[in-house]
Amino acid sequence: MTTALRRIIFIAIIAVIWEATSRLSGLPAFMFPSLSQVLTTLFNGIVDGQILVAVFKSLSRLLIGFAIAISLGVFLGYLIWRFKLVEDTLGFLVTALQSIPSIVWFPLAIIWFGLNDISILFIVTIGATWTMTVSAASGFKNVPTLYQRVAKTFGSKGFHFVRTVILPASVPQMISGLRIAWAFSWRALMAGELLGAGGGLGQMLEMGRSLGQMDLVISVMIIIGVIGTIMDNIVFMRLEKSVQRKWGLN
Repeated sequence: MTTALRRIIFIAIIAVIWEATSRLSGLPAFMFPSLSQVLTTLFNGIVDGQILVAVFKSLSRLLIGFAIAISLGVFLGYLIWRFKLVEDTLGFLVTALQSIPSIVWFPLAIIWFGLNDISILFIVTIGATWTMTVSAASGFKNVPTLYQRVAKTFGSKGFHFVRTVILPASVPQMISGLRIAWAFSWRALMAGELLGAGGGLGQMLEMGRSLGQMDLVISVMIIIGVIGTIMDNIVFMRLEKSVQRKWGLN
């Protein structure tokens, strides 16, 4: 039995249990909607474009914030790896900031930028930057000394040394950091949209809660889970396997 078939059977079993439980429990729909009701709401939301518009808004914010976080994280990670003074100062601060949940920054973001898209982008960026910084710095530090000595023996130095030795050798670890940073950005985005404004999936969750439409809430949760699964299995896992094949790890 293939992995895909196992997953399909597992999801089908959960769907049957969900539908049967919701119908036999006697609970009202706003507390425990049936699967058929959720799927109907999901289908209608896709057909009328409401969910698609929210997905587009959320993903556009996420991709922009995530791109900024990757750029900042790799740059800060390089500085921490390259300079001892930066490691002792900024590296210590980054470790402390990483332990602070990104949503804690939201009140400051509202004061600084107002209740708008910039505040949400700030939260998304904060959610991934510190994790990416730690992963990048760790990846740079764990490049085998043998690689560095051989490259320097052949005259590699400066930007050429970083581009041809340090970056390629640290890619496997940075990909793991990318996966974690993506998850943190996704969670930060949903939290920011729940508390903020301007549409998006998080705003749909809040609307469903305020209207007592749990079928809408669960529909959006399904969309969030599907997007997260697609990104992890299609993008990051394939990228990781590609790097492993290139480095002879598979």
